[in-house]
Amino acid sequence: MDITTTAGSPSVDTSRSTSPLGAKVRAYVALTKPRVLELLLVTTVPVMLLAAGGVPNLWLVLATVFGGAMSAGSAAAFNMYLDRDIDAHMKRTENRPIVTGEVSPRGALVFAWTLAVASTVWLAATTNWVAASLSVFAIFFYVVIYTMILKRRTEQNIVWGGIAGCFPVVIGWSAVTGSLSWAALILFVLVFLWTPPHYWPLSMKYKNDYDEVDVPMLGATRNGSQVGLQVILYAWATVACSLLLIPVAPMGLVYSVSAVVFGGWFLYESHRLYNRAVRGEQARPMRVFHASITYLTLVFVAIAIDPLLPF
Repeated sequence: MDITTTAGSPSVDTSRSTSPLGAKVRAYVALTKPRVLELLLVTTVPVMLLAAGGVPNLWLVLATVFGGAMSAGSAAAFNMYLDRDIDAHMKRTENRPIVTGEVSPRGALVFAWTLAVASTVWLAATTNWVAASLSVFAIFFYVVIYTMILKRRTEQNIVWGGIAGCFPVVIGWSAVTGSLSWAALILFVLVFLWTPPHYWPLSMKYKNDYDEVDVPMLGATRNGSQVGLQVILYAWATVACSLLLIPVAPMGLVYSVSAVVFGGWFLYESHRLYNRAVRGEQARPMRVFHASITYLTLVFVAIAIDPLLPF
């Protein structure tokens, strides 16, 4: 996912490092986009609880999260290596470690490949080959399909590129069960539909950055009302998909109420963005961006809690 999501990698403050080695470690950690790894934790662990129908083996959870973090970190490092030319011209990304020179392009590439191989071997050894294979495909999709092919060519880049960000849910599910199911696929589609209304508001805020580097993000190529309408459509589809999980999983009262209440709030914020844009007011797209993160977090927390309760 660029599943995507998110507000970019934080800059590395070397002043807080006590040694050159500490600064170098911080720079390599920044290559993995730590903020994106938070989404991995938010989506993977609850799905594992749902797949197990309760609390799964804790070692399996830790092994899956660790392997998934290496996999996602690999994809992020590849992305920074490939996008280093445009990152240098965008305020949101100008402090990334390759741009600042804290990590060399060659060092970043070696790091990315090392994480890719290590994550595959780790997941195969500690979970199963289904989870390991899904991890490999997620890296391939984000690096090749999104970063190398789609990102600089179509304004629908984040729609299809966001598929990579959906893989943590199926990796978590398959780590527990060794297979996939309709419930896992619904969760996959849920994250897929959530990604555009999450990222497009961010691209609205950084419209000038994307224009500067000629990357056709929808928020940069269309006006506010057009983007707002697309955000509404995808937000409604996201909430509808979340409700499909109720009869399929099946889910109990906690999830059902949460999906309706939090989904209603997400829709409210999406419509608010559109209405402000239509009226020519300041759209304040970051409200929707942050709301989308909170929405997904709360829905997946409900997924985690639901199988632990008797109702």
